[in-house]
Amino acid sequence: MNSSAASEWRTSLRVRQPEVDGYIERDGVRIFYEAFGTGEPTILMLPTWSVVHAAHGRFQIADLARNYRVVTFDGRGNGRSDRPKGAAAYDDRRFVADALGVLDATGTERAVVIACSTATRWLLRLAAEHPDRVLAAVASGTSLPLAPGHLLPADMVPLHERYRSTDGWAKFNAHYWRDDYEAFLRFFFSQVWTEPHSHKVIDDCVAWGLETTPETLIDTIDAPAITEAEAIALARRVRCPMLVIHGGDDAVTPPERSVRLAQETNASLVILEGAGHCSGNRDPVKFNLLVREFVESFLPQRPKVTNWTRAQTRDKRVLFVPSGATPRSARRDMMIADALRSLRPGLRIEWLVSAPVRQLLEEQGEAIHPASDELASEAPRPEQEVGEHQLQRLGAWQLLDEVHLRNFMVFNDLAAREPIDLVIADGARQIDHHLHENPELKRFAYAWLTDTVGWLPVPEGNEREALLTADANAEMLEQIERYPRVRDRAIYLGDPADLPAGTFGPGLPLIRDWTRQHFTLSGPLENMQGRDAARGVASILAALLSRESEAEPSSRGYRKDARWPPHPLRCSGAGSRRPDRS
Repeated sequence: MNSSAASEWRTSLRVRQPEVDGYIERDGVRIFYEAFGTGEPTILMLPTWSVVHAAHGRFQIADLARNYRVVTFDGRGNGRSDRPKGAAAYDDRRFVADALGVLDATGTERAVVIACSTATRWLLRLAAEHPDRVLAAVASGTSLPLAPGHLLPADMVPLHERYRSTDGWAKFNAHYWRDDYEAFLRFFFSQVWTEPHSHKVIDDCVAWGLETTPETLIDTIDAPAITEAEAIALARRVRCPMLVIHGGDDAVTPPERSVRLAQETNASLVILEGAGHCSGNRDPVKFNLLVREFVESFLPQRPKVTNWTRAQTRDKRVLFVPSGATPRSARRDMMIADALRSLRPGLRIEWLVSAPVRQLLEEQGEAIHPASDELASEAPRPEQEVGEHQLQRLGAWQLLDEVHLRNFMVFNDLAAREPIDLVIADGARQIDHHLHENPELKRFAYAWLTDTVGWLPVPEGNEREALLTADANAEMLEQIERYPRVRDRAIYLGDPADLPAGTFGPGLPLIRDWTRQHFTLSGPLENMQGRDAARGVASILAALLSRESEAEPSSRGYRKDARWPPHPLRCSGAGSRRPDRS
């Protein structure tokens, strides 16, 4: 994503547009703000270091604005806000005053304030010096000098001295920034997200970093820094509820700083082992659930009316989640659903689906789950044909990562409050990916259906696209190997002869061999034998709804080389990490 593409986030790529936006002006500096949603309380997401703008909190906006009001603003120095000159313009108190001005402009008396990294300095000052405006606070990856930082390389020189090396953190140098700013950005964000398979978030932030200049960042570093004594004094004045979150593998600022912050503020502390610096971007499901639980813990209890049915008297219930991509896949799914109902008369099947496929299902009399109203629509995805195999372009899918996150959270909320016996996901990668990233959230039998396995770079792609595609495939393979119990059944809806003959990438398995080992092969559902194949798929799904023997089913509708059980990695249980591709 280049700089112009980064700006597109505000107009077409994000999951929702703001209800309100505008500018405040302080001392001649204009600050751009936005407000999303209408719920209570209001959550104020502070900007972080001026190397990025408000898009750094996009996964929180996508989910939290469903139930709360979320206010964001571009920090001075990036985005649509001004880039004042001089270090004094980036003093911590200036950012705090900007936050107060945004609260005033949006009519917000008090807010839950979320801050990441550098912004935790402003959060601490805001909570200590303006307690009437802060309902509660969330600090993630704090850089407050409450404990020693990581050791710096011996060849690193002060910011304004000419650099002697370009290795690692020696790039944190004003002269280097002027010489090769983009290289610094790519290094820096590779340290923010050290987790494997983080190319997408790093690329996004490099693009956002290019929306400001080295001179602006130099001014931010030259601004007066908070001391340990000042930080401790402010922390001891904080009286609001506080949650502190830190990645255990943070390469930018060590978790010991968050440990000390939690001690000084009497806050709850969560260490995310294996996570890097900004967890709200790389592990948004877990981060958002932590924030939600925290917010709900101090709100006044609201009356609830709940109906509960004893387990033994519940009707068996299936939730079908199609990809929402094409009418063709919807008709295929309806064929499978009809076959499943014929095997289990009276079975309740509901659909969690967005437009445009929703309309087709409604016309056929299918039951649409009310939670579908909360889903964000999936835009059409560029595809290319290789035989019967649909090869979807990785970049097009990744552009909708906010949509996928939001729709998974809708699904997860539904599954948490309503008992579901079986979830069938046909190509719904947002379900499959985030379940593997958060396996503890699996509460149901789960069947994964797909007519695509992996990603291939488009013919006109470059070396970087090939690298990203192979990395995405490697991540998917790692997810399946690490958490085979997420998928109780995996069924390939097609002829394996139509799968590409090559590998998933350099050093990765052959696509056809891996698919045969990890999937039951249904055969095509679009030809004359499609209904037989659909009945074969339905028989597998029906077995997940009962204790009956899972002996080999009728071979009707299956290729001779289909495996039963479908793959040796399957066992019952839960999931692993990030954009699953199979």
